[in-house]
Amino acid sequence: MPNQRWSLDFVHDQMASGRRFRVLNVVDDVTRECLAAVPDTSISGRRVVRELTALIERRGKPGMIVSDNGTELTSNAVLAWCGEIGVEWHYIAPGRPMQNGYVESFNGRMRDELLNETLFLSMAHARVEIAAWVDDYNRERPHSSLGYATPAAFAAELDKQWPASLRPTGSATQPIASTALMRKTTARL
Repeated sequence: MPNQRWSLDFVHDQMASGRRFRVLNVVDDVTRECLAAVPDTSISGRRVVRELTALIERRGKPGMIVSDNGTELTSNAVLAWCGEIGVEWHYIAPGRPMQNGYVESFNGRMRDELLNETLFLSMAHARVEIAAWVDDYNRERPHSSLGYATPAAFAAELDKQWPASLRPTGSATQPIASTALMRKTTARL
């Protein structure tokens, strides 16, 4: 079912001016949908929490979130948020990006098909181009791993197959990495 496991990662690029920016990508591992692609010059742990909270409001809570051990993703804001909202967060082993293979594959496609091919003139331009590419990726492009359906069509078909009363709830079946340690202090969001 969708929302069993989301994968997060950052991909980096720069604008024509030389100013660097990064994109926070969130992928549903089951449907292969890009749930969010958030470009900005700076994305803190608090910003990650705000983006995930907004995503959960639109889509529902995931069973598990998987990411690497980047400072934004191991921040007090993220750790406190996990405890408050009740989401399991698992970190992949350092130096093992294939433990987060779905989002790594997505990042590679984004890099090859968009970031390496586009000269971004501003952050506004980057946001427009990235949003258009994500929409095409989700709605127009068939994926062999989904039986040549688009991620959006595959997700819609899965949704039709499961009556609401039979949909699984709770966490994903089994973590691939250890659970994040929760700190006792509460961070302000």
